[in-house]
Amino acid sequence: MRVVEVISYGGPEVLRIANRPDPEAGDVPGRVRVRLKAAAVHQADLRIRSGQWAAFLGELAPPFVLGFDFAGVLLDAAPGLPEGTRVAGFIPWVSEGTGEGSYAEVIRAAPEWLAPIPDDMDFTTAASVPLSALVADQAVDLLDLPEGSPVLVSGAGGVVGRFAVQHAAAAGYRVVALADEDVRHELLRLGAEELVPRGDPADVVAKVRAHVPEGVAAVLDAALIGAPLLPALRDGGTFVSASGERLPDRVRDIDVTAIRPRPDAVRLKAILDSVAARELTTRTADIVPLASAAEAHRRAEAGHRPGRIVLLI
Repeated sequence: MRVVEVISYGGPEVLRIANRPDPEAGDVPGRVRVRLKAAAVHQADLRIRSGQWAAFLGELAPPFVLGFDFAGVLLDAAPGLPEGTRVAGFIPWVSEGTGEGSYAEVIRAAPEWLAPIPDDMDFTTAASVPLSALVADQAVDLLDLPEGSPVLVSGAGGVVGRFAVQHAAAAGYRVVALADEDVRHELLRLGAEELVPRGDPADVVAKVRAHVPEGVAAVLDAALIGAPLLPALRDGGTFVSASGERLPDRVRDIDVTAIRPRPDAVRLKAILDSVAARELTTRTADIVPLASAAEAHRRAEAGHRPGRIVLLI
């Protein structure tokens, strides 16, 4: 079985193709094998590879295999999912702590990670969805605000941010999107009522306050800007970060929390069905062969094209 290993902390050059034994179904009780067809590249992969997250990983150190999102075909039956079912999901890579990720031809997955892929959805689209869509969905669930409440989404042009805009708008919130000007029309179409261009944090806050003078009720910080966005919030508001990085201190009775993404097969199935029905949109920036994972990381670090980079396996 081919995998892409991180052999040491560093730049993309530390990624290499390696051969490992194919996992057996009985190696890990309660796990099933999935023959992968596609896997997504996340910013978290870049941080883990570079060593930025080494302190979060405890005793886990290279060599290991990166990768959260995946799409493929079941090699073993799972509850409610017969062998041969096309499935997508994400590996809770950090909490699992095994160093077994989705940059591989075959993985062992917990059945509760897996949702069936709709018949008319391709593997690369399916692989672009699970973690980002569930992070955004779970972040919106934390808000619990009255309908019509104003919510600021940072990084709204990115993968998580675009899902957050759509989920927040569907929940009935007034969405102010913080993103580049060139995606204004797209984000307005996805449900934002206003776009504030990226820039100096003080200018951003001033523009948000010009649109919502009393301050927004919540910030969904997909761009991980952190404390500079707090002045955009009203007293007693809610700040939800897509990661524990740059989490601001609590001030003015603002509730501050970070998403700890959890697999949710039921919700993921509903999201995939919504994407297939064109009720929810995702975007793929590039499709790169597994053997060119290092190049995929270089493109992700360059950040020139919006959307998820997907490895074709």
